[in-house]
Amino acid sequence: MKETVIDLIRHGEPIGGRRYRGHGVDDPLSEKGWSQMWNAVGEFCAWDHIISSPLQRCQHFAQALGDRHGIPVSIESRFREVGFGEWEGLSHDEVKIGRAPQYQAFLLDPVNSRPQDAEPLEDFIQRVHSAYEETVERHADGHILIVAHAGVMRALIAETIRAPAEGLYRIKISNGGITRIRQTQAGGVLELLNGRLSD
Repeated sequence: MKETVIDLIRHGEPIGGRRYRGHGVDDPLSEKGWSQMWNAVGEFCAWDHIISSPLQRCQHFAQALGDRHGIPVSIESRFREVGFGEWEGLSHDEVKIGRAPQYQAFLLDPVNSRPQDAEPLEDFIQRVHSAYEETVERHADGHILIVAHAGVMRALIAETIRAPAEGLYRIKISNGGITRIRQTQAGGVLELLNGRLSD
């Protein structure tokens, strides 16, 4: 089997600062967010293809990067962020302080203690994995960039290192951070977490 290199970059900081944005809140990148992403990739441009979440905090950068280097860009709706239900649009403090019991329950068991009307975590993981597997198959022996969200990257990292879904939110994913997974015959290997390609 040929090796496929998948780089993943989390979108930079959106306008409005830290808050729960699943796929129901679609804020654009702030000026700082754009800088975080450009600083992370630097002049690196060795990708064969760029694939993005449809949300504008990812898609706008993906298109700009593709235009800059002449790399084809496609949108994959299954790489959108997990739906946070009634927490969508709330700041972290509004949830952590204002909904302390639910927040603590979520931290302890994010699989079974979801915000009301949130997307089930197992459904989310399944849709992300199906999109990822198709991407790896379609771009075998290639080098791909996926522009996505913390939740998407956590799901793919957990699958790569065979960690259970309960541990997803124990993986820190920085704004503009780059993760690299190398798909080999033996499976995926995590080579980089929250890195920069500009170093």
